[in-house]
Amino acid sequence: MIDFTEEQIERYSRHIILPEVGAEGQSKLLESKVFMIGAGGLGSPVAYYLAAAGVGTIGIADADVVDSSNLQRQIIHNQERVGMPKVESAKTTMQALNPDVQVNTYNYFITEDNVREIIRDYDLIIDGCDNFPTRFLVNDACYFEKKPLISGAMFRFEGQVATFKPHQQNDAPCYRCLYPEPPPAGLVPSCSEAGILGALAGAVGTIQAV
Repeated sequence: MIDFTEEQIERYSRHIILPEVGAEGQSKLLESKVFMIGAGGLGSPVAYYLAAAGVGTIGIADADVVDSSNLQRQIIHNQERVGMPKVESAKTTMQALNPDVQVNTYNYFITEDNVREIIRDYDLIIDGCDNFPTRFLVNDACYFEKKPLISGAMFRFEGQVATFKPHQQNDAPCYRCLYPEPPPAGLVPSCSEAGILGALAGAVGTIQAV
């Protein structure tokens, strides 16, 4: 178990006094590694709360830059960072909140050529991407690498969150068990086409972080 500094005891005191967490649980958080796909609407609250909680290593993959249209829901960014890579903006915010956290940035797209090698080093994967090909790719990689996956999605006023860990539970499904194939391209409109309630991203992403 980690020997806490005085500053850490004060910072994490509300966790430590929870019997279900305690000092041992907080030590596990500080030693844990979480990988996030997306630093957008879902990734923003996830990253913020994981950093606040003291998750020791957080990886974030996103190839986009901050745009002013993001700021209605992507709360980890701000107006001064328009044009900055989202992963760098997220890292700046997270480390300003909690210097204990190491943030690994991946400023490129997740592909079948790199996904398994990347997630192999992490304990838990959180998917906050905004497209179906990546969603299915991440699920398949988690299945073969035996990583628990927290999947989140949202559309206009509705959202959903699910935890998949078929390697830990007998006969438990993965994402592809529920949805065998992605929908045809163009069938489901994007946020820029259909709109999205900004606070919904906060609600869904916060549940993923929990």
